[in-house]
Amino acid sequence: MAKDTPSTQSGPAAAQGDAPYRIFVRDLVLTGLIGIHAHEQDQPQRIQFNVDLLSEDGCSTADDDIANVVSYEDIVSGIKDLLARGHVGLVETLAEEIAAMCLGDGRVRVVRVRVEKLDVFDEAASVGVEIERHSRAGT
Repeated sequence: MAKDTPSTQSGPAAAQGDAPYRIFVRDLVLTGLIGIHAHEQDQPQRIQFNVDLLSEDGCSTADDDIANVVSYEDIVSGIKDLLARGHVGLVETLAEEIAAMCLGDGRVRVVRVRVEKLDVFDEAASVGVEIERHSRAGT
C-alpha cells in the first residue's frame, strides 16, 4: 500500500502497544471468465491479482498460531472461490468483491486490490483496476 495510507494507531492494537502490520499477495495469476464482450463469456483468460491489507492486530500477538493472524492462504482461497462462481462482467466488480471479502475479517482496516487482465492487448502487459477500501471501524 502507498506510503500515504493513514495510520491506524488507535484502537485495540495501539492500546496493546503493538503496531499494525501488512499482509500481501503478489502477482497471483489465475484463469477465469471475465469481461463484457461475447468472446469473454465462455473463454477463460488470465487474470493477475495483487492484494495488500493493513491489519489492526500485531504480529507479536500471533503466538505462532494461524488463527491469530489474517491469513494470506485465506485470501488466495477466497479469490479462487469468487472465480469459481462463474462469469464476472467487470474487473471493477471482481475487485470490489475481493475487497469486501478481505474486510469481512474484522481485523482488516485497509485493503488495496489490483485486478489485471493479462491478454487483452498485444501492446500492453495488462489492463485493469486498482481500488482501496477502508473498514468502517478504521474510519
